[in-house]
Amino acid sequence: MTYTWRLSGAAQTQRFAACLADQLQPGDLLALEGNLGAGKTTFTQGLGRALGVQQVVNSPTFTIIKEYQGRLPLYHMDVYRVGDDVDSLGLDDYFFGEGVCVVEWASLIEDVLPNERLTVYLRTEGAEERTIELVPLGARYVNLCEEFDFDAVTFD
Repeated sequence: MTYTWRLSGAAQTQRFAACLADQLQPGDLLALEGNLGAGKTTFTQGLGRALGVQQVVNSPTFTIIKEYQGRLPLYHMDVYRVGDDVDSLGLDDYFFGEGVCVVEWASLIEDVLPNERLTVYLRTEGAEERTIELVPLGARYVNLCEEFDFDAVTFD
């Protein structure tokens, strides 16, 4: 099952992520996919703000993993440049820890990802329009998508 929305601009993307953050719990993993500029970091900024992160959330492109503290820890990863060094990162400590993991370019490390996760596809549709697709893998994420009324998300 795939759940799809069209959004207009960065603010709506962040608000959408914030609404999703309300449903997250320790150990949840969001696998973000999308081209450069599709809104992966923008999405994560909205998620972080809703999780109570006070720091500026920015792309961990060169540091690979950034940790933020909020009501739940947020582990923001960008694995675009990891290559064959993925085993040295200790990802299981994050994936099965007490926080929420957000992995940008997650398909590049498909072999080490937990089987259960929520994949978030972000696509640009013109200058400001974005499409977000949620694809749940596993009972936890199917239930999250079925129980949360994403259509009730309002964008003033």
